[in-house]
Amino acid sequence: MESCDAVVIGAGVVGLAVARELALAGREVLVLEAEDRIGTQTSSRNSEVIHAGLYYPPGSLKARLCVEGQALLYRFCAEHGVPHRRVGKLLIAVDEVERPRLDALAKNAAANGVHLQPLDAKEVRALEPEVSALAGLWSPGTGIVDSHGLMHSLLIDAEAHGAKLITRTPVIGGRGLELECGGAEPATLRCRTVINSAGLYAQRVATGLGEKHVPPTHYARGHYFTLRGRSPFSHLVYPMPDAAGLGIHVTLDLAGACKFGPDVTNWPAVPEYTFEPGLEEKFERAIRRYWPALPEHALQPGFTGIRPKVSGPDEAPGDFIIQRGEQGLVHLFGIESPGLTTALAIAAHVAAMVER
Repeated sequence: MESCDAVVIGAGVVGLAVARELALAGREVLVLEAEDRIGTQTSSRNSEVIHAGLYYPPGSLKARLCVEGQALLYRFCAEHGVPHRRVGKLLIAVDEVERPRLDALAKNAAANGVHLQPLDAKEVRALEPEVSALAGLWSPGTGIVDSHGLMHSLLIDAEAHGAKLITRTPVIGGRGLELECGGAEPATLRCRTVINSAGLYAQRVATGLGEKHVPPTHYARGHYFTLRGRSPFSHLVYPMPDAAGLGIHVTLDLAGACKFGPDVTNWPAVPEYTFEPGLEEKFERAIRRYWPALPEHALQPGFTGIRPKVSGPDEAPGDFIIQRGEQGLVHLFGIESPGLTTALAIAAHVAAMVER
């Protein structure tokens, strides 16, 4: 049996941020990743949006860590040369039925410390001439980031402070701070600190380590379509959120290319990334509510992503769950959107828990 100081299970964006935070604090950190490279799942299959914290219930971990995380993320990207852009986001109500929901979101955002600029139909058009809406909210702090560039920068910084990454090494069992590792060279590790940041598989890892209080796992699959040709949008455009997600919205990448999504209509029993056929009509119908001029056959299938939710399709959205196990063991459950934005704030929160 080998002895370790601190082990982080999972090399997604949150796991890498936690590893960096612990390494900066002087801990000897080992990152164990089951795949052959970093960030192959939720961290690289998302909208790459830097969120402002508009939607989440005041006082929730998502709300607090999103606001804190946005500031930390912009600072980190600027200091480490990670490609990003503060493009701003337009949140819209397309009819009178949606206007009260827009007002409620403005109040919710203000309660989270995020102040938005209200817009009338003319002002919406001035920002985005192709968008049809009765009213809107402007979020100047929302942005986009190169998620792969961010993860590589977090890894480089963590390694510069002594952290080590080992890929193709799944944690297949153990007990508390004692880990059984698989892969080409199976090993047993006895650790002072273990952070379970296994994303889609965090609950499975926790159960394998003997944790008794493990929340349910719900896999929500979402599809993204890309736009053929040049994007008419300069900013992110979001309709009113639905029960399971933020609606089929417009996001841009750093090259200006446009994608739409995700929907949240698939709840597979196990994570798998098949792109369901026949969704074009549903996406076109949703997009034309706010972009009536969407050309025929302009959408092409992009990719799918899966969110590790702790609430099911008929339940209210769940919060992040950052849960202590035995002393020195911390589990991260339900780290879905806005996980990318909150990564550095989650890392600081976890490091403080471990220090206490």
